[in-house]
Amino acid sequence: MTEQPDIGWLGDPRVFAVNRMEACSDHVIHADATAALAGGPSAFRQSLNGMWRFSLAARVAARPEGFHAAGFDASGWDQIEVPGHMQLQGFGTNQYVNTQYPWDGVEELRPPQVPENNLVGSYLRGFDFSGAPGGGRVVLTFDGVETAFLVWLNGVFVGYSEDSFTPARFDVTGTIALGTNRLAVQVFQRSSASWIEDQDFWRLTGIFRDVWLEVQPALHLSDLFVTTDLEDDFAAAVLRLRMKLCLPAGGGSVDVSLAGPGGGIVARTSASAADTLDLHLPVAAPALWSAEAPNLYNLLIVLRDADGCEVEAIAEKVGFRRFAMDGKVMKINGKRIVFNGINRHDFDARRGRAVTHEQMLWDVLFFKRNNINAVRTCHYPNQSVFYRLCDEYGLYVIDEANLESHGSWQKGGAVRPDWVVPDGHPEWRDCVIDRAKSMLERDKNHPSILIWSCGNESYGGRNIFEMSEYFRTRDPSRLVHYEGVFRDRRHDDTSDMESRMYARPQEVAAYLEDDPKKPFILCEYTHAMGNSCGGMCLYTDLAERYEMYQGGFIWDYIDQAIATGGEDGRRHLAYGGDFDDRPSDYEFCADGIVTAFREATPKVQEVRALYQTVDLRPGTGDVVLRNRNLFVSTAGYVLRYSLLRDGAEVFAAETMADVPPGGARRVPLDLPECDVPGEYALQCSLRLAAPTLWADAGHEVAFGENVWTVAGDTAAIPPVNLHVIRGDLNLGVEAPGYRAMFARVFGGLGSVVAGGTEFIRRPPRLTFWRAMTDNDRGRHHGFDHGLWATATRYQKIAKVEVDADADEPAILYRFALPGIGVQPAVSYRVGRDGLIHVAASYPGAAGLPDLPVFGLQFTLPPEFDRFRYYGLGPDENYSDRCRGARLGVYDGTVAGNLSPYPVPQECGNRTGVRWAAVTDAGGRGLRFAAEAAPFELGVLPWNAFELESALHPEELPPVCRTVVTLAARQLGVGGDDSWGAPVHAQFLIPADQPLDLRVALAPVGV
Repeated sequence: MTEQPDIGWLGDPRVFAVNRMEACSDHVIHADATAALAGGPSAFRQSLNGMWRFSLAARVAARPEGFHAAGFDASGWDQIEVPGHMQLQGFGTNQYVNTQYPWDGVEELRPPQVPENNLVGSYLRGFDFSGAPGGGRVVLTFDGVETAFLVWLNGVFVGYSEDSFTPARFDVTGTIALGTNRLAVQVFQRSSASWIEDQDFWRLTGIFRDVWLEVQPALHLSDLFVTTDLEDDFAAAVLRLRMKLCLPAGGGSVDVSLAGPGGGIVARTSASAADTLDLHLPVAAPALWSAEAPNLYNLLIVLRDADGCEVEAIAEKVGFRRFAMDGKVMKINGKRIVFNGINRHDFDARRGRAVTHEQMLWDVLFFKRNNINAVRTCHYPNQSVFYRLCDEYGLYVIDEANLESHGSWQKGGAVRPDWVVPDGHPEWRDCVIDRAKSMLERDKNHPSILIWSCGNESYGGRNIFEMSEYFRTRDPSRLVHYEGVFRDRRHDDTSDMESRMYARPQEVAAYLEDDPKKPFILCEYTHAMGNSCGGMCLYTDLAERYEMYQGGFIWDYIDQAIATGGEDGRRHLAYGGDFDDRPSDYEFCADGIVTAFREATPKVQEVRALYQTVDLRPGTGDVVLRNRNLFVSTAGYVLRYSLLRDGAEVFAAETMADVPPGGARRVPLDLPECDVPGEYALQCSLRLAAPTLWADAGHEVAFGENVWTVAGDTAAIPPVNLHVIRGDLNLGVEAPGYRAMFARVFGGLGSVVAGGTEFIRRPPRLTFWRAMTDNDRGRHHGFDHGLWATATRYQKIAKVEVDADADEPAILYRFALPGIGVQPAVSYRVGRDGLIHVAASYPGAAGLPDLPVFGLQFTLPPEFDRFRYYGLGPDENYSDRCRGARLGVYDGTVAGNLSPYPVPQECGNRTGVRWAAVTDAGGRGLRFAAEAAPFELGVLPWNAFELESALHPEELPPVCRTVVTLAARQLGVGGDDSWGAPVHAQFLIPADQPLDLRVALAPVGV
């Protein structure tokens, strides 16, 4: 045992564990079988979480010396919560960087040098200890500390460890005392390990996971490796248990029993205790584990001393499953798997990566309820409890080692591996293998883990290849993943599958059509930054076309934004740079499908639909169900179907439809005659027939609809009388119930008054511009398309034509656009039907960049603060993100239509709108009805330029208007990536093609 610490360890990659115990499985020991099966807190464990004394030093040289000594007076020190991060409790600056290292431009370093600016947190905690029954060992465990730390107990040096995300265990049997003890920990923000922990996250520091003592009996199960060996026909299996035991002089015995998912013992065995045991339990007709049907057996291991008394008991959940490469396809229990996956960081807006059990459970329930079947732990091992939840609820997991050195080989997007780590450098080998070992040994008994990952974006080289070989040798029951072989093919066998990030759909298809040697997954795709996830359907459709395409993992799950408002006050979220942290990658930390407060964004609507595993394709009197589940039928679902006419439900019923896994069935539906003219929608959904562990009965798991029109004669509307008022600068028209005024000088409908209320604040303006999304900014949309922003702001009237003497008075405006040789037009006609008919036309012109949007923008007074529409919803949707939307009549508030993106941007759009009404609290307002074709609708309190000028929602100006955008078309939002990927061609608006918007408007509620 090393007696004294050496501060030089921080800069030496060869020193990463001093006096640290070997990694082991994460089983929990209890005093007896009853306690083990109950699953509560272990009587052998003592938590050291809570408030600790704390002192912060800005540099290593300024850290307190001798603070671990028994007589050191820390009464003047601050307090800090453990688990928790130093920075989030006011000690140090929050800093976010992505690929660049946090000291870039501050200090000139190369691996393995450690920055001078290196925060040191010194922690102290006193605790009482009552003793170690049975004469066994006492183990001190730190489940997670960033990034390196020293430990003393009662003034005695205990050990040193790196690797922030796996446990560090120390034997303190000879150091701990009965009664009062003093634990001292010194945590260093930077070490040589920081070069290989360059993940895309906030650079936080501290003891952020649990700290605990375990008193182990003399007869103790120190390690357990559970594997399930299945026959090729899956009709029988053997449960294999490989154990390591600590033995007392008198020996003992081990009893093992296995209970089935429904209860009842299915196998048992016993053996005399030995240093190592390899036990085999045959199991007939095992109920297999999968994400669809997470069947778990209950394994009970009881250790007895020489007198037959129980001294230790372990209860573990066991899942019988086989995951393997079959030919060139990955299969779970013999069936081709498709990962409908997501990447998940540990994160909370206030606690950072110190997430709680409740938050992890919330995440797992969210995944299950939104048809997500797989999680990649980006880019480090999670807490053990997360894997237990995945086992229980049913999620496939790629467990990723804590390794990323992105900034050592990629600079500003350019690949420059001139000083990459770890590569094949011998001094980095052992620490890299240690990270693989620490993850595998802790997590090896979780059936949810199908794939070990060698970390993320660390280029390639011999060390990572040896890491993959360790995984294969130690655990042949799983496959190995590493995306970096795409960048560096020197060791292509590092990864068992071809894995890419952000490849375009057409690139994926090209790989799959070129006789590939490995199956393909996208370990990161459809970058969900801001208003994104457009075109995701082009990826999910690949699973139907190519057997070797096996899904992908959305980047990512949760916005990494930090709460700065109070619990009861306004909630503000900060991102990179907001803490004066430099260097910073600013808002790039916010790319989740849920907010940092775990609120679903509108992107979830699309994800849930594209990931559903049953296709429902209604006709006009039936529905075809295709069950893409591998192991479960649709017998557990209710098929609900409803018939809508013009958005209103006219009929609804339920039935059952049992479609076997992989099967299809046409189900006739008992519907009334659709003989009344109108637009009909047959909507079908599958809902849980009974409550499950993860959702209540009635939860919708799949949806489909079909829309058609029944033509017929409509009742003639008697013509109304119109009164025309000819002014020098304005044309007024009085119609029953309202008066309209058209301004020659100001270029449009300047007034609509009804019941003494003015509905128009300013005349409508043509709009060609939307507030840029994060994706727009990333692809320099403003540079390439900025002339349309200028056209929107600085258009002028070129010509006005008034026809006041016609039976239906009309006025036509033509507009000149700066620098654009085309003149769009807007015409207004007050019809004898009592409506104002509006037509905006863009004639098309060659040589211009694609349009972001084309439509009319109406400005109403702010009291018109709610809207109702008939179109696709309920959440925002765009031309390339509308498969999750459905036809209906929906309500919303204008302020509430601002989607919760950390940076304000284009949001709140609805496609396929037939009509919309924007009203006040009393129902008074304007109604817009589509003529010829549905339009797209946006309703917000701000225009595009106000949205673009704000860096945070709270920076938006006070609400003083309602802005209603009626668009013939809007550009898709895109989302293949957020740093250059274009919107796919079918969702663009070519500038050389004409566009028309036609709507009719009138006041309502007056």
